[in-house]
Amino acid sequence: MSSTLTVHGMDGIAALDGKDLGHSSWWEVTQELIDTYAGVSGDHQWIHTDTARAQAGPYGRTIAHGYMILSWGIPMFAELLQVTGVGRALNYGVNKVRFPAPVPVGSRVRLHAAVASVEPVAHGGMRMTRSFTFELEGSAKPACVAESLTHFYP
Repeated sequence: MSSTLTVHGMDGIAALDGKDLGHSSWWEVTQELIDTYAGVSGDHQWIHTDTARAQAGPYGRTIAHGYMILSWGIPMFAELLQVTGVGRALNYGVNKVRFPAPVPVGSRVRLHAAVASVEPVAHGGMRMTRSFTFELEGSAKPACVAESLTHFYP
């Protein structure tokens, strides 16, 4: 795992433009986490929650919801970067989301993140576009790739 970088204020955010932030720790995908996500999201498709049926399915076991893995971007990114001295940070959106590889239960995933760009927005804010690659241990293909956009305001 990379060490956590801390930046202060809008100038600190601007200085991150183009910076590779490294990797988070590995997170294990458990059936309990999958079932909890299914309960919250309402997505109870058998490939995620029916362990007996999934054994005979295409992956030999249950797989994580793609959006569950994507949702890990927030806490995994917090392992890599802390921003202090701003009034607020707001999720602005997500671009180019893809799920190239299934994530079977028992797998481990980590985030590789980089700051793709930082640009000014209205009201003195800054938009940080972050490149997220969720690496799947032992796989040449990532579990998920996406651009995550956050607005920071003084």
